[in-house]
Amino acid sequence: MRPETRKNLLAAATYAFVLLVGLVLGQIFVREDDPSTPSIIPLMLNDKTGKLQRLVDLISERYVEVVGIDTLQEMAVRQVLSRLDPHSTYLTPSQARSMDEALEGTFDGIGVEYYRLRDTLMIVSVTNGGPAEKAGIKVGDRLIGIDNLPIVGANERDVSAKVRGKRGSTVRLWINRKGQDLPEPIQVKRDKILVSSIEASYIIDTATAYIKIKRFGARTHEDFDRNIKLLKQYGVRKLILDLRGNSGGFMMSAVTVADQFFSDKQLLVYTQGAHEQRVDYHSNGKGLFTEGKLAVLIDEKSASASEILAGAVQDLDRGVIVGRRSFGKGLVQEQFDFDDGSAINLTIAKYYTPSGRCIQRSYANGRDQYFNDILWRNQGGGEFGLEGVLNMDSLNYQKGIVYRTTMGRPIFGGGGIMPDVYVPVDTLGYGSFYKQVLQHDLISSYVYSHLVSAPPDFAVEHFMQSYELPEGSYSRFVTFAEEQGVEAKNKVQVQASRSLIEANMKALVARYFFGSEAYFKIMNGTDHVLNRTVEIMRGQ
Repeated sequence: MRPETRKNLLAAATYAFVLLVGLVLGQIFVREDDPSTPSIIPLMLNDKTGKLQRLVDLISERYVEVVGIDTLQEMAVRQVLSRLDPHSTYLTPSQARSMDEALEGTFDGIGVEYYRLRDTLMIVSVTNGGPAEKAGIKVGDRLIGIDNLPIVGANERDVSAKVRGKRGSTVRLWINRKGQDLPEPIQVKRDKILVSSIEASYIIDTATAYIKIKRFGARTHEDFDRNIKLLKQYGVRKLILDLRGNSGGFMMSAVTVADQFFSDKQLLVYTQGAHEQRVDYHSNGKGLFTEGKLAVLIDEKSASASEILAGAVQDLDRGVIVGRRSFGKGLVQEQFDFDDGSAINLTIAKYYTPSGRCIQRSYANGRDQYFNDILWRNQGGGEFGLEGVLNMDSLNYQKGIVYRTTMGRPIFGGGGIMPDVYVPVDTLGYGSFYKQVLQHDLISSYVYSHLVSAPPDFAVEHFMQSYELPEGSYSRFVTFAEEQGVEAKNKVQVQASRSLIEANMKALVARYFFGSEAYFKIMNGTDHVLNRTVEIMRGQ
């Protein structure tokens, strides 16, 4: 059966189910108007499925409060999906739209990022060549009103709805610039905004480059191709690909990027399900980076499409995997849309790495435990040191199932991808003080309110090498944190977190003035996983 046919049949089955629920609910509302109206549902259902009709009748006729049909429909769909795997989910219209925009890498808007500071929204980033920049909006401007909506008291959802809109439409922004309100609003004509999935791409040394991919969207392979071609022009022979925190995206996008690392046609991944025949995905033998050394960074938030790429590199011994064990999501979802804009992400198959392993973690103990696995790990669940690594096979992988890479190295399925070089969490500085600071987002608040009032009078290269925070910044930050309710009496913890917080401050200042690449250059300077990887690459 062709994939298109299978997709259509699955969609038809999905719609049929929702139609059935709709018929049941529809009968309720008909009988509300005329209780004597006979129900057609029992004619369609056997005695067991007739319980559904009885239940909705009871809710409609006897429940203490009125329940709307939309609510009942969503409840029914969510309940059915909750009995499946953790990744088959229902999306409201706004959730479906947000997911589409994130994966497609485009949306209609004005091209700004903002941060709430007290009663204003501070512009912290403006898209180069975007509508806002063309209209004269600058980094540091503070939004005090959008059309007829004052910022004071407005929530983020209302602001976002006002800023975004149909391409070609106009929005008026009331601006406070350098402490003074502009006399007239700035008119901005909305347009298509392109968002790259490459967060950073730069050369670490003469031979080694770094690329960070935040998600695998529709345009990721184009972004990656463009960046790798540019880096190769500078003689780069070693690449560090950072997939930490990358929760996935389009499977084919990950396959296309993985394709760039192989000079011959090799199996990269295959998918298979109860209603999906096996489909193999091979490299085309025309990769752009087939000769250079490769390292892939992963962590507990690297999932799905990220694990497809990392799994192919590991199974085929193409490069070294560094970091911490990945999330462990080996399921393939397909989105099916409804007329009201809502959708379901339905798992249709499992994917398997070239060696034949499925890295999907067990979800037999329920969704809560499944998604709390990362919290368990971060609280010290056996992955902070060597003891946890030695016990990994028995604790987290399918017992007795051992796979082999092309060079014969043992690897395991059923629990994510275990890196070739395990680098445990660096807990120095990650005490309760730092966690409270992050929870209250105080670093961003302090930087934007105290450290970016005047732009630096030197170029980005000089900034990266020479910038230092103003003297006394950290002690003033600690006082600021205490004023926001953060406990800072443990001076040992406060001091232990200093280098970490100061690095975050410098990186945010760099991002404010010079963009995201500058941010990652500074953050990566104190990144022990990346530094370990650079050492590995230099030793090859």
